[in-house]
Amino acid sequence: MIKKTAVAALLLFAGWSAIACAAERLNVLFIAVDDLNDWVEPLQGHPQVKTPNFARLAARGTNFTNAHCQAPLCNPSRSSLLTGRRPTSTGIYGLAPGIREVDLTKSAVTLPQTFTSAGYYTYTCGKIYHDGSMRKKDQTAEFNAWGPAPGTARPPTLLAKLPPPHHPAMDWGAFPANEKDAGDYKIATAAIDALKNAPTEKPFFIAAGFRLPHVPLYAPQKWFDLYPDDKLIMPPVKPDERAGTPMFSWFLHWKLPEPRLSVLKKMDEWRPLVRAYLASVSFMDAQVGRLLDALDESGRSKNTIVILWSDHGWHLGEKMITGKNTLWERSTHVPFIWAGPGIAANVSCKRTVELIDTFPTLTEMCVLPKPDGLEGHSLMPLLKDATAAREWPALTSHNQGNHAVRTEQWRYIRYADGSEELYDMINDPKEWTNLAADAKFAGVKIDLSKWFPKTDLPPAPNSSQRVLTYDPKTGKATWEGKVIVEDEIEK
Repeated sequence: MIKKTAVAALLLFAGWSAIACAAERLNVLFIAVDDLNDWVEPLQGHPQVKTPNFARLAARGTNFTNAHCQAPLCNPSRSSLLTGRRPTSTGIYGLAPGIREVDLTKSAVTLPQTFTSAGYYTYTCGKIYHDGSMRKKDQTAEFNAWGPAPGTARPPTLLAKLPPPHHPAMDWGAFPANEKDAGDYKIATAAIDALKNAPTEKPFFIAAGFRLPHVPLYAPQKWFDLYPDDKLIMPPVKPDERAGTPMFSWFLHWKLPEPRLSVLKKMDEWRPLVRAYLASVSFMDAQVGRLLDALDESGRSKNTIVILWSDHGWHLGEKMITGKNTLWERSTHVPFIWAGPGIAANVSCKRTVELIDTFPTLTEMCVLPKPDGLEGHSLMPLLKDATAAREWPALTSHNQGNHAVRTEQWRYIRYADGSEELYDMINDPKEWTNLAADAKFAGVKIDLSKWFPKTDLPPAPNSSQRVLTYDPKTGKATWEGKVIVEDEIEK
C-alpha cells in the first residue's frame, strides 16, 4: 500500500509537470564576467568606456543599476549565487574550499543542477564556478557537458613595471597580437558552438564565463587604441581618501598581490593599468557581442532569457588601492542585466538588488522546483515593473563579522571589531565622507543594522587564501593564519 506521503509527493510532481508542460519552456543564456565593476555603458561608471554590446543587451531588457554581490571575492561570490546561500550561511569566504568540500553545501542543489534535473540541456564553458572549486567527480551532476575553460594567454615576459616580488597575475599590456589566441575569444567560440549544437527537442541552459577584466589585463592592441593615453580620464581619487575610514578597513585586503596606488604612482603604472582595464573591458564586450549574435542566428532568442552578471567589482586607485576585497561601492557594485520573454525592455531599475536573487528568479520564470534554503528574493516584480516596491537592501560580507548594507540612499559598513562607516550614496557617491560618528545618524544606523545577517558563521574548515578572522577577547585580527601587526601596514 502506497503511503500518503508518497501519494502527496507524486501529486506534487504531477502538478509541477503539468504546469511546466503548459508553459512554454524558456531557454537560459547565462553570461558571467570576472572582476567587472561599473565601467560599462549601461552603468556609466567611466565616461570613456566603450561597451556597445552591454548597451545592446540593456536595450533589450532590464538593466539593474544598483546591483551588488554577496562577497567581494570570486569563490564566495560565485558559490553564493550558484547555491542561493549567503557566505555567512556557509562559511565560504576564501578562494578555498569549494562548494562540495563544505558540509553545509556538499549536498546543496545548485542552480545548474536544478536545470539539469529538470531535463534541460546544460552546458558550461569558461569560468562559472571558481577555478578548481568543483571537483571532477562532482561535475556530471552540475552540467550535462563541460566545455573548455582556457586560461589567459601570456607573453613571454611581464609587460608592467612593478617592484619585486612581481606576481605574474599583476600585469597588463597589449597581447596577444591575434585576438583568436585570447582566452575570452576561445570561451565565446565554445559557447557559440554550444548554441549551434544544442538539441532542439529540449530547452537549454548554456553558461559562459569570461575571464576579463580579471588580471592579468591583456587585450589585442586595437582595443588599447580605443583609449589613447593622452586623452585618458583617470578615476577621481582624493589624497586623504582613507582619512575617515577605520584601521580595520585595511585588514580586509591586508597582504595581497594587487598593488597599492602609491606603488603604481611610483612606478608610473597607474595610467597603464587604467588603460588596460578599459581595453580589456571592451575586448570582453566584443565577445559578449559575438555570443548575442549567435543567439539571434540560432532562431531561439525570442524564447531565451539572457542574464549577464559580474561576480564583484574592482578598485583602480579608489580608496588608495587596486583589486577587490572591500565593502565599498567599487568592490560590491556590479553589472546585472536581464533580457528575454516577459522582461520589460530598454528599462533601468534603480532598486537595490543582489546576485543571490538570480536563483529564485530563474526557478519562478522557468517554472522549476525551488530548492529549500534559498536566501534571495525573486526579481520578477521588478522585471515586469522597474518601479515596483522592494523591501530588501543588498548585503555584502567579507569574512565573518564584516558586512555592508546598501539601500538606495545608504551604505552602512560594520567591521568585526565594531568600527563603522556610513555613507550617503545620493549626496556622496564616491564615499568620501564617513558619517558613522555623527550622532544625528544614529537612527539610520539602527534601522540599517537590522539587515545584518542573523547567521554569521566562522570560515568553513580548510578555508584558505584571503581569510581574515578576529578574536574579540584579545582584540587581534589574523590574516591567513598570521596575527596582523598594524605597524606593518602598507599604504
